[in-house]
Amino acid sequence: MKKVISMLLVLMLVVGCFAACGNDSGSSSEAGNSSSESSESSTAEESSEDSSSEASATDTSGGEKFKVGILAPAVTHGWVAGVAYYAQERCEELSDTVEYRLLTSNNAEEMTNQIDELKTWGAQAVVAFPQWEGMEDPIKGLIDAGVPVVNFDIVIDVEGVYHVAGDNVDMGTQSAQYIVDKIGTTGKVAVLEVPSSGSVSELRKKGFEEKIKELAPDMELLYYETAFTREAGLADFTDVLSANPQIDAVFSMDDETSIGVLQAISEAKRTDIKVVTGGGGCQEYFNMMPENEEIWIQSALYSPDMVKDAVDVAVALLKGESPDVEKIIPTTIVDRENCADYLDEKSPY
Repeated sequence: MKKVISMLLVLMLVVGCFAACGNDSGSSSEAGNSSSESSESSTAEESSEDSSSEASATDTSGGEKFKVGILAPAVTHGWVAGVAYYAQERCEELSDTVEYRLLTSNNAEEMTNQIDELKTWGAQAVVAFPQWEGMEDPIKGLIDAGVPVVNFDIVIDVEGVYHVAGDNVDMGTQSAQYIVDKIGTTGKVAVLEVPSSGSVSELRKKGFEEKIKELAPDMELLYYETAFTREAGLADFTDVLSANPQIDAVFSMDDETSIGVLQAISEAKRTDIKVVTGGGGCQEYFNMMPENEEIWIQSALYSPDMVKDAVDVAVALLKGESPDVEKIIPTTIVDRENCADYLDEKSPY
């Protein structure tokens, strides 16, 4: 009997030892996991601090975000400022699913370097506003690397690129119709083209010329080069006025150019010009429309907020959806009769 009791005591001691060892092992494992989680948390915090201008790499539910790069020209024009503003605003609106990086450049070389920067960052899609010539190869390089590119505004000859823009041809078409409606089928129209803007100027001029040829083949067109700034509009149109004692209308392709044109007309005290067109969506220009009863001031609306559509296309692609390869935003004409409907105090342009 004593032997049996002794054997039972030994078995109890062995079981107790195993239980204790098992608990110690569990505690050690939990401590290791806690240490690992602490290290990962620290790394995540450091990463967040390194990219303070960007959204966090994961959303609040723990899902991975899409990395979207935005490339835009440096701000030399109110419309361009609007593009950057609305692109950033849309990315912020999509902050639950999008981490973004917005870069601006002064020339093609700088934008090319930024493309390399976005590749290194790990961009999964890029919205590009390539205002500079020579961007075809860098954009193609992104696509070849498997990064979808949504081209905004400027047309670029690269296979596989998506495109979001206003209807530049129709802007010219509707401006021609507007001028003919106001001055008739004869007269002199100063055409202010902007070769430095690439396809934008070419397409708007194309639509304008085709419609004028259809409606008013006897209209005399006077061609001059300028830029999409009010300073250029003022300086260049001052020269145009000096060279032409009679002008009936002005086909200007941009609101800010037109602001300069109107200043030149006012300073020269000219009363012959009855129509000045524009394009874009500038709030200052809209406010000038009802104030000038002698000139019909018009804008073919081409709002910079359409860049939001480009961001949406990029996100749709990353979600595995199949958006249209090209999305063209319809043209709306604004003048003194409806400009009140388009005033927006929050607009940066």
